[in-house]
Amino acid sequence: MHTRTLGQGLEVSAIGLGAMGMSQSYGPNPGDRDDMIGVLRYAVAHGVTFIDTAEVYGPHDNEELVGDAIRPIRDQVVLATKFGFDIVAGRSVGVNSRPEHIREAAEGSLRRLGIDAIDLYYQHRVDPDVPIEDVAGTVGELVAEGKVKHFGLSEAAAETIRRAHAVHPVTAVQSEYSLWTRDPEPAVLPTCAELGIGFVPFSPLGKGFLTGTIAAGTSFGEGEIRGKVPRFEAENLAANQALIDAVRTLAETRGATPGQIALAWLLAKHPFIVPIPGTRRTERIDENAGATAIALSADDVADLDGLADRIGVAGNRYDAAGMAAVNR
Repeated sequence: MHTRTLGQGLEVSAIGLGAMGMSQSYGPNPGDRDDMIGVLRYAVAHGVTFIDTAEVYGPHDNEELVGDAIRPIRDQVVLATKFGFDIVAGRSVGVNSRPEHIREAAEGSLRRLGIDAIDLYYQHRVDPDVPIEDVAGTVGELVAEGKVKHFGLSEAAAETIRRAHAVHPVTAVQSEYSLWTRDPEPAVLPTCAELGIGFVPFSPLGKGFLTGTIAAGTSFGEGEIRGKVPRFEAENLAANQALIDAVRTLAETRGATPGQIALAWLLAKHPFIVPIPGTRRTERIDENAGATAIALSADDVADLDGLADRIGVAGNRYDAAGMAAVNR
């Protein structure tokens, strides 16, 4: 696994690992917690050294899981976590980025993760009631105190990124980005390129759709985030099969899987992009890491660039409430 550098000199593996699904959102949680610790340690042993979690995943369970997994290998891991939600009685009740809350959240994350400093600390969602300058200033204070090393934003608009970066350097912006979610392209990616900020796509495999393993007619049970995503509703899912069929055709000519093509496309877009696909399985760790060896031609990239426009994508990536919380 080669490495890439996110803004402000943070060196990470070219493909990271999103840990959220080990604790929530993708059906019943794994019965054996030790299995998930094993997957996390397997990833690190095989060169995936950038791990992403958040206090709201669980809530709190995911940070505790990741903390237990990395304790003996802390020096090999770049660890990202997030603040910005109000968690009451074990559930999120809205956003909260008041300075005092950021400090409380940081102390909780440090304790659960069992670490002295958070390598990359993202605001999970922009809080419209708190000026982004106050958020950046508070994280800057945590950096000065040695509790945080780098500052990040998630799903922020380009102008918000600029305002935050003017107060304290932003190392990375994390947002959903994939072959079927192109929202960052018009403004956010150019802003990151201009300011020297890294970009970290979450759901780079389209919540599993771009692996080619979700067929039309697939249904999603209780606890499944995809059951609430318009893009995965039966009619939309059927319409979207044309897109994955096109990716699968290219994958076959390259001796790769559709998921590897989707990740290789992201890696080819900009040298400052580091996707963080999630998984609960070691074989997926190997498959995702193998994307770094897929060499797409300029024609391949151009063809994939136009895929969503040519074929179309049916359905939004979030419900109305979720869409209202992004790009602000």
